[in-house]
Amino acid sequence: QVRLVESGGGLVQPGGSLRLSCAASGRTFSGYVMGWFRQAPGKEREFVAQLTWSGDYTAYADSVKGRFTASRDNAENTVYLQMNKQKPEETADYYCAAKPAGSSWSDQNGANYWGKGTLGTVSS
Repeated sequence: QVRLVESGGGLVQPGGSLRLSCAASGRTFSGYVMGWFRQAPGKEREFVAQLTWSGDYTAYADSVKGRFTASRDNAENTVYLQMNKQKPEETADYYCAAKPAGSSWSDQNGANYWGKGTLGTVSS
């Protein structure tokens, strides 16, 4: 059974940092793209960042470029999202996801995997 389990959410003050982790298990993820998404209260889920399992390619939403960094530890089957200089409007449930390279995050064919999310709250 494939599992993506996020951790590391919590409360941080504006301008502070959180580091999220996503432990992946149940299959080999080589050839997959790992992604981070977030959904704020009352809003649609949005893309935050993605990286290839090999780590040779990363991409970020414009709103987080320069502040967030996605990385992975293949030996631990874990991907990370370092979030710096956080803003109150970035309070959201943060989700880890995996998709085959070349496919779409919106595919519903069962090849994509999603975690259950971890809540990050930015508030003073």
